[in-house]
Amino acid sequence: MELSQLVMFKAVADQGSIVRASERLHCVPSNITNRIKLLEQELGVLLFIRKGRGLVISPSGRLFLGYVNKILSLCEESQRALDPLSAPSGDFRIGAIESSATGRLPKVLSRYHQLYPAVQMQFSTGDWSQLSADVVSHKLDGAIIAVSPEHADIESMEIYQEDLVLIASPSAGPINQPEDLQGVDLFMWPEGCPYRKALVNWLERHEISSPITSIASYGTILGCVSSGAGVSLVPRGIFEQFRQVGGIQGYFFKDLTPVQNYFIWNKQVEFHRAKDKFADLLKEEFKC
Repeated sequence: MELSQLVMFKAVADQGSIVRASERLHCVPSNITNRIKLLEQELGVLLFIRKGRGLVISPSGRLFLGYVNKILSLCEESQRALDPLSAPSGDFRIGAIESSATGRLPKVLSRYHQLYPAVQMQFSTGDWSQLSADVVSHKLDGAIIAVSPEHADIESMEIYQEDLVLIASPSAGPINQPEDLQGVDLFMWPEGCPYRKALVNWLERHEISSPITSIASYGTILGCVSSGAGVSLVPRGIFEQFRQVGGIQGYFFKDLTPVQNYFIWNKQVEFHRAKDKFADLLKEEFKC
């Protein structure tokens, strides 16, 4: 079964005549006749009932026509999707680390949906290593991570630098210098998190030793901190998102180096309009 056969079948069904169908498709009637016969042989049914010089579509032909219309419609849609002048459509699978998903992306995702409603976005969160692996294996069309990608198949774009904020409960007292953290309980994401690494490096430079409890949830980390159980280091986007709720105080230190965030995609995928438009929106939002 070939696409050209389906086009001929639909033309005959619409025109009710092989001659009129041949005029519409600009081909000889005998070609259409032979192709329709081959299609009927392959399907094992008669698609048309010969009536005089014309044709009447058979019950099997009417059933088949419904599927043919869907197939040809999808073919046209795929051509429009690949047209560089057309609006993006289809599935778009995007992932992000939780700090970006919570503190930076809600506005971008809402704007993207308003601009491109024909795109069916599938959004997920994960750690940077899993997101990178999913981009390499084509499970994701793109992702936002906070580690410079090193895989040969990954292309990246710097989007924003995330300032780091120490947070604590107001009841814990002020944090004026790194030494104030000596022996204080710290709540951070598990090892491998770039923000945890930034904190560990900062503490080591100041020769501070404090126990770190691993928690893979900003909601839980913020709950522990607001209760006065300890301190954490979070991206500024997370701090700004939750400080209005109350129960946390932020502290900034100049030698806490900001962490660069990246948008990544698989460089083997040469054309993806939905992904390209998302990258454009990230550039606009973060002025990168």
